[in-house]
Amino acid sequence: MSLPPPPPGPLPLRRRRRRPTLLGLCTEGLYRVSGNKTDQDNIQKQFDQDHNINLVSMEVTVNAVAGALKAFFADLPDPLIPYSLHPELLEAAKIPDKTERLHALKEIVKKFHPVNYDVFRYVITHLNRVSQQHKINLMTADNLSICFWPTLMRPDFENREFLSTTKIHQSVVETFIQQCQFFFYNGEIVETTNIVAPPPPSNPGQLVEPMVPLQLPPPLQPQLIQPQLQTDPLGII
Repeated sequence: MSLPPPPPGPLPLRRRRRRPTLLGLCTEGLYRVSGNKTDQDNIQKQFDQDHNINLVSMEVTVNAVAGALKAFFADLPDPLIPYSLHPELLEAAKIPDKTERLHALKEIVKKFHPVNYDVFRYVITHLNRVSQQHKINLMTADNLSICFWPTLMRPDFENREFLSTTKIHQSVVETFIQQCQFFFYNGEIVETTNIVAPPPPSNPGQLVEPMVPLQLPPPLQPQLIQPQLQTDPLGII
C-alpha cells in the first residue's frame, strides 16, 4: 500500500517528509532539550501496552520521544552497562596508548550479556549517527555522552569517591560513540579531534574590531514527528 502524495507546500517541507529520520537526527539540542513530560509519560505507557507504537498518530515531538527513550533506560532494574564491568571499563579508559585502550575496551564489551550487547550496540550506533549531524543539531559525541552516561551506567551519585571519576565515566561513553564502527562493525579506528577555541591576539596592544550587540538565537522549538515512508533499522527517531 503506497502512501498518499505529500500535501502542497514549499519544497523544503516535501523534502523533509521524504527523509523523516534525518529530520529527527538534525533536531537542535536532541537529547539535551527536554520534551513535554505528559507526552513522554504517554509514550512510555503506550509502549508498555504495545511495542509497535505509532508515534506519528500520537503527534508528539522529537524531544518527547528522545526523553522517553532516556527514561526507559533510566527505569530498567539494572543499567545497560553492567555494574560488574564498571571497574574494568574505568581502568581501561586510563590506558595512555590510544590503540591499546580501544582494544581493551572492545574486549570488555564482549563480556556484556548478549541482550545488553545488542541493545548497547543499537543505542551507540544511533548516537553515532546523531553526532554526525553535530553541525546542525549541536550535539557532538562529547555532548551526547554528557547526556547519556548517567543513564547508561547509573553510578552511585551519593558516593563521594565516585565524584572523582565522573569524567572517566563520561569519556567511556564518548569513546564508544566516536569509535562505534571499530567496536561493533570491525571498522578502523577513527582519528578524533577536539574543538579548540581560537588563540588570543599575539599582540595584546593591537586594535581589535569593536564589539557588536550579541544576537541571541530564538528559543528552541520542539519538532513534530514526521510520517515515515520506510523502516530504518538504525533510526530510533
